Amino acid sequence: MKAARIHEHGGPEVIRYEDAPKPAPGPGEVLIKVAAAGFNPADSGDRSGRYRSVALPFTLGFDVSGTVEEADADSGFVVGDSVIGRLDHGGASAEYAVAPADVLVRAPERIPLADAAAIPVAGLTAWQAVHEHAQLKSGQRVLVNGAGGGVGGFAVQLAKLAGAYVIATASPRSADAVRAHGADEVIDYTTTSPAAAVQEPVDAVLSLVFVGPEAGEALAGLVRPGGVIVSITGRIEPPADLDIRSVGFSARNDPELLAEVVRLVDAGELTVDVAERLPLSELAEVHRRSEAGQTRGKVILIP
Repeated sequence: MKAARIHEHGGPEVIRYEDAPKPAPGPGEVLIKVAAAGFNPADSGDRSGRYRSVALPFTLGFDVSGTVEEADADSGFVVGDSVIGRLDHGGASAEYAVAPADVLVRAPERIPLADAAAIPVAGLTAWQAVHEHAQLKSGQRVLVNGAGGGVGGFAVQLAKLAGAYVIATASPRSADAVRAHGADEVIDYTTTSPAAAVQEPVDAVLSLVFVGPEAGEALAGLVRPGGVIVSITGRIEPPADLDIRSVGFSARNDPELLAEVVRLVDAGELTVDVAERLPLSELAEVHRRSEAGQTRGKVILIP
């Protein structure tokens, strides 16, 4: 089969699109014929070695959608089932992937199977940010910082479903998509800082992109006393005199929550915005563009 693998850590140039052995599922595992792999900026951490050390050669990719090719009787799946999942140990960026059966859920029927690869990492992260950490309620005000990314698209929609008033930051390249997801206000962060644009305190800030200490303090200053700032790129330290809660988290893999996100997609309550559909052979270029800030939303790679 073909796979996008690394044999050493480094920049995007270390990614090779090459022949690789077709994986064989073990007990409790499922073999998937991959329809698409989703790209996440965090994938560069495995490639570069910044996040963790992986056994080489390593097949990249956490998000997968595809069709069950092999499954044992106890897996809960049969050959031909359409599935999606988050593969915590990588392996999605290939023509075939092996996954533990217990991390997979049935794919949504409302959208193309390949597009469903955009859901797992971003959908789970957004759900946990909105519902578990910010605990948004109807009538509250939330600032989604970095709404133009894959997580941001889901976060804006989930916040609106919770009944919140959503202020979002986005570049001009992403602004229309963010509005389409339901944002009540969109701030062009390339020309205006959130601190200058937000006129009333918010109940929560969801920070979905890296910010430095000074920018983090400015975001925290927008939160009302008793509110919360939630970050997916490391905990933001608010000034000591602010009575707010600060949460930094990495999303956990949770198939039950993923199934709930799928349910919302099939019910037409969540839109899956795929910004680009590209051949898997272009994965190295996607890494380059992402690190240069030249991608938006979710990019999926098709073997």
